[in-house]
Amino acid sequence: MALRQAGVPVIGLAAGEPDFDTPPAIAEAGMDAIRNGYTRYTPNAGTLELRKAICTKLQEENGVSYLPDEVLVSNGAKQCITQAVLAVCSPGDEVLIPAPYWVSYPEMARLADATPVILPTNISENFLLRPELLTDKINEKSRLLILCSPSNPTGSVYPKELLEKIADIVKKHPRLLVLSDEIYEHIIYQPAKHTSFASLPGMWERTLTVNGFSKAFAMTGWRLGYLAAPKHFVAACGKIQSQFTSGASSISQKAGVAALNLGYAGGEAVSTMVKAFQERRDYLVKNFKELPGVKISEPQGAFYLFIDFSAYYGSEVEGFGTIKNSESLCIFLLEKAQVALVPGDAFGDDKCIRISYAASLTTLQTAMSKLKEAVALLKPCVAA
Repeated sequence: MALRQAGVPVIGLAAGEPDFDTPPAIAEAGMDAIRNGYTRYTPNAGTLELRKAICTKLQEENGVSYLPDEVLVSNGAKQCITQAVLAVCSPGDEVLIPAPYWVSYPEMARLADATPVILPTNISENFLLRPELLTDKINEKSRLLILCSPSNPTGSVYPKELLEKIADIVKKHPRLLVLSDEIYEHIIYQPAKHTSFASLPGMWERTLTVNGFSKAFAMTGWRLGYLAAPKHFVAACGKIQSQFTSGASSISQKAGVAALNLGYAGGEAVSTMVKAFQERRDYLVKNFKELPGVKISEPQGAFYLFIDFSAYYGSEVEGFGTIKNSESLCIFLLEKAQVALVPGDAFGDDKCIRISYAASLTTLQTAMSKLKEAVALLKPCVAA
């Protein structure tokens, strides 16, 4: 930001939001709500119209059945997750979080006076949680397992077979719940398929499913997400919300109904965006594979690459110093290539950096050219 304010043309590939505008039909529904005076408080849990539409979506697209009083609409999926953690965790409980993780998960656990327990994964296994590790880490304090598929920051998608193995482990521990963050479910690339954890046998009662409108429908600024879970969990989260923010924006909720009316999985509006994301992913994967020493797990969803650049750690750069870790690498690339990326240590894996391809292909081509020139100044210190 400081460089941009100084007039330096920095290319930002750090954003966690689509670069597309909200589809016109959704935007028009929001504007109609304003024009028609639909600008007052809604029920704390969300309008019945939207909650019914969410129930229909979950049944038709995810194969899970909920009633409207088993759905809570909030000001973004982030609020849903925070409230869920606060509602089910007590001081001293443990929250199991596979790494790399979204930066907020460990902090949400700490807000609840719970302890985040990090479960490391490997790029060679597409950053997917190994069931054996989960079994080893569960104890009497384990209260919540957080799964995010498709994943931020890795783009990994959990196959149904692996989720079934995780579900078998969860069944053996009656106190353990699962929070399934499915915010990127529609941004997925064939042949990968999304499976809702609550749809697995015996998991409906144990799962708090979080989803929303920000990513698939390019509605980040509308602040609209939802939780679907057994009634007692939703009621507890609703109590927190009622004293915290009250209900989500009435205007955004009308727009949310319009989004769910676009068709299965968002219809043509969403599929057009996903096609563009896949084209960008393919371009970046091809080009980063050409760099010596770089390790890549090709993302199956979302719009991020999480790339292992650790082979370059230890490189000495004249006029800059030593590339010690993901942060110093990102600072180097910002200074030399004028491209902004996110250090992997924020996501629990310092070997990697996160690159968002929520930018036009032309922008990505320019950024890639600049990054290649900057990386050429480095020498891999570790055999890949």
